[in-house]
Amino acid sequence: MDFNLTEGQRMFQNLARDFAERTVRPRAKEIDRTSEWPADIVAGLAKIGLLGLPYPEQYSGLGADYMSFVLAVEQLSRVSMVTGGILAIATASEEALFRHGNEELKKKYLSPLCKGEYLCILAFTESTTGSDPRAIRSVAKQDGSDYLISGEKNFASVAPGSEIALIFAKDETEKVSAFIVPVKSKGFTIRKHWETMGLRGSGTCPIFLDSVRIPAENLVGQKGNGPNILMDAINLGQLGVCAEGVGVAQAALELSVNYAKERIVYGKPMSNLPTAQWELSEMATRIQAARLLTYETAFVKDQNKSIRKEVAMAKLFSSETAVYCTNLGMQIHGSYGYTKDFDIERFYRDAKITEIYEAVSEIQRMIIAQHITR
Repeated sequence: MDFNLTEGQRMFQNLARDFAERTVRPRAKEIDRTSEWPADIVAGLAKIGLLGLPYPEQYSGLGADYMSFVLAVEQLSRVSMVTGGILAIATASEEALFRHGNEELKKKYLSPLCKGEYLCILAFTESTTGSDPRAIRSVAKQDGSDYLISGEKNFASVAPGSEIALIFAKDETEKVSAFIVPVKSKGFTIRKHWETMGLRGSGTCPIFLDSVRIPAENLVGQKGNGPNILMDAINLGQLGVCAEGVGVAQAALELSVNYAKERIVYGKPMSNLPTAQWELSEMATRIQAARLLTYETAFVKDQNKSIRKEVAMAKLFSSETAVYCTNLGMQIHGSYGYTKDFDIERFYRDAKITEIYEAVSEIQRMIIAQHITR
């Protein structure tokens, strides 16, 4: 693995950093306070091409690589994890279509997604599924040349900006298949977004489908291949979460270093205290380790290889690093950090979700153990 970024990768890294600083940072607190969908930010991501970053130009993407995707998510998350999360979630749905959709579906849906004309809900989670596709209760019944889809999905992110949804449901064979469902279809209902502790503004909503009719050609990939399609989408989404964790941890470090230099304790800057130096050095070391695990996973993905083991390791470590670093950052900031006037409070709340969504840390440990004990 070459640790030197290519000129193209640095270009996308700088593009994302500049957009984050100029456009996202001034809006970050307001998005968190109101929890409203940041339509203007999403439109900005589309305008600079980040919503189609790793996909070929023939589908209106930028033809970059997955490393560039990771670099972009990291830079956005360093300012607003909501923005980095939106990019990661949107790209996960695109991954499913790119890997498994036929040419007709790619032209009809993947190209508009890469252009940022609209987003796609990745609708898998139900009240009883957890990380087990076999527990899905949503059903897709054939009715002539159509399917009728019914079910309930929880925690469907980017819903306010989406015009289609990738729905996983059991077909007549009792196997899980994947379907493209327009959200304006009769019987498709998006409920009010969840009020969450962090990642506020991600448009995470429950959705309901009551005999929603779609044409059979909206089946993605082969019938019954839903678990494999979901795995490809989730693994890419998890890679995005890795980058989110690195970005938010880096933000916590930078805020803490600046605060420790300015805060005077017993007549000296806090940064001179051995305890503060220990905490800052521990944060920096863990962040670098998480970053390297994340970059290695992107490197493997760019070799067109499975990343299931690598992404489990990277997500486990980067998410725990995000929580660890934001917690230490709160300690360094003291009582001030507990107020909403300081950004560390927002990052502290955001960080926790990285250990939970796209499969909890306990599942990552199970996956890692399965690979090393074979």
